[in-house]
Amino acid sequence: MSYIDQTLLADERVVYRTALHWIIFARGVFVLLVGLVVLVAFSHVPVAGLAVLLLGVLLLIPPFVAYQTTELGVTNKRLIVKVGFIRRRTLELLLRQVEAISVDQTLGGRMFDYGSITLTGTGGVREIFHRVREPLELRRRIQGQVA
Repeated sequence: MSYIDQTLLADERVVYRTALHWIIFARGVFVLLVGLVVLVAFSHVPVAGLAVLLLGVLLLIPPFVAYQTTELGVTNKRLIVKVGFIRRRTLELLLRQVEAISVDQTLGGRMFDYGSITLTGTGGVREIFHRVREPLELRRRIQGQVA
């Protein structure tokens, strides 16, 4: 059962869920591809290609853990975010306490629909979440619940 489902209040329901974007795997996949090229191009020295492949696999582990352990959800009352596995960080912000939501997207972010969300709440709460899938939809859902 997900963290969001575990923390729902009695009369609360999930309106929208999102996660991190698959782009977080790009660096590791790129290194894996380079490793395959090195393995094929320098087949007489397979150790070099295998070393680069191993590096690519190691680079995929942290994004995989982040992808599996990050939850972002909007309910009819709150915004709930959970990040991390061993070291867990949570944010549960009542929708009426949300002052501002900003979305930052690079050109690549606009092309592949990911970006950074900055949440500003009353009392000085300011949280930034990077490489969030469909950030404009998340902002729209939050604003829709606040209105």
